Amino acid sequence: MKKIFEIEMKVRDYECDAQGIVNNAHYLHYFENTRHEFMQSLGTSFKESHAAGVDPVVAHADLHYKTPLTGNELFISALTVERRGVKIIFHQTIRRKSDGVLCCKGQIEAVVLRNGQLSRGDYFDDIMKAYLNE
Repeated sequence: MKKIFEIEMKVRDYECDAQGIVNNAHYLHYFENTRHEFMQSLGTSFKESHAAGVDPVVAHADLHYKTPLTGNELFISALTVERRGVKIIFHQTIRRKSDGVLCCKGQIEAVVLRNGQLSRGDYFDDIMKAYLNE
């Protein structure tokens, strides 16, 4: 079974649209924040990898919206990670904390540039080894 990273977050009122639900673009921000928190939980950051000349960049994002979140709701953002060739795939979900209902799921595909050139991204293999599944 894949190891799962989770964090709790809260919807801010300004993230909601005229219908009172979270605007779809904010789910990308939630997923991105989760990936950054994930790296920090591993003792590093994307800023540190950039300083080393290694930059993971999103190549593709596929999101499926299921149930909307509304202002001030708490939610759990989770991810698992797999390696697929040169890609690092983040499987991410957002669930309402109150009842566990799935609000959004997504697959974020990243490729890794080393000094501006496409690489396999081996830099992250050891860092994410507890979570990474080939």
